[in-house]
Amino acid sequence: MRDYKVSHAARLLGVSDDTVRRWIDQGVLPVTDASPAEIPGAALAERAVALAAAAADPTDVLSSARNRFVGLVTRVQLDGVMAQVDIQAGPHRVVSLMSAESARELGLEPGSLAVAVVKATTVIVETPKD
Repeated sequence: MRDYKVSHAARLLGVSDDTVRRWIDQGVLPVTDASPAEIPGAALAERAVALAAAAADPTDVLSSARNRFVGLVTRVQLDGVMAQVDIQAGPHRVVSLMSAESARELGLEPGSLAVAVVKATTVIVETPKD
C-alpha cells in the first residue's frame, strides 16, 4: 500500500496542508514513522470517502442510476438550440450538453440546485506510473 506526503494528501482531499496537519494532530489521520510524516493510503481513502458524503438529493425519485451528483449550477451557456450547463458537485465539475429549450424549461441558472445523473456503460480507471 502506498503512503502519501501531507501536501499530496491535501491535494487529493481538496483541503489545505494545514487542515491535513490538524487532522493528524487530532488523531483523525494516522501517520507512518517516516520523516517527514506520511499518511497510509488506506487511511487516506477512508477519509476521502467520509468527506465525499453527498448533499441530500432534492428530487425525491427512485432511479436505477447510481451516479448522481447533487450540486450547484455554476454556468449556463445558451447557443442557438443547444446549451452547456456546468454543475459543481463537491470537488467534481459535471458538464451537460442539452437543448436550450430543456435548460430554459428546467429554469437552470447559476446558483440553481441541480442533480446530474450519469448513466454510462464504460468507466475507465487509470493509475500513475511508478
